[in-house]
Amino acid sequence: MEKFSHITSTIVPIKVENVDTDQIIPARFLKATTRDGFGENLFRDWRFHPDGSKKEDFILNDDQIAGQVLVAGKNFGSGSSREHAAWAIADYGFRVVVSSFFADIFKNNALNNGVLPVQVSQEFLNELFASFEQDHATEVTVNLEQQEIENKATGSKEQFEINTYKKYCLTNGYDDIDYLMSLETEIKAFEETIDYL
Repeated sequence: MEKFSHITSTIVPIKVENVDTDQIIPARFLKATTRDGFGENLFRDWRFHPDGSKKEDFILNDDQIAGQVLVAGKNFGSGSSREHAAWAIADYGFRVVVSSFFADIFKNNALNNGVLPVQVSQEFLNELFASFEQDHATEVTVNLEQQEIENKATGSKEQFEINTYKKYCLTNGYDDIDYLMSLETEIKAFEETIDYL
């Protein structure tokens, strides 16, 4: 995974609450076993008509709006535990998802796939949506080391929580296997101290 320290980016707001994983990536696209290509079907049924043509009023189809930070309504990632939802978000190019509440399984899947879920207060989230309405070029800065997000339009900042282990992995670009491999020397040294019967 790519290392994460901090990011400053414009935002892509989806002001919808209770977005579940089937809306993020519909079940009919879960046939692949690799992580590649899922981004093209992110929010598929919201982005496209049944005939494959784009829905012009959906934000991801607006060429003037882009960024690496997805800002979503409360309770993002509920429903099925499919990891493909995190794959789709990462493959599309989002590094951060901001919401006032995340489903636990989605939150862990995101962290395991290099996407940082930043949980903020409802007030801060509402301010982000309002800032975007005033200026589509609104940016946020997310600092993982300081566990802080800043709305650049207003200067407002808020702290966010993250598991210490997951923070270490994101900072170093590790998934769980990479983390274990980084301990190879220590593991071998420990093995040499064991008296096998």
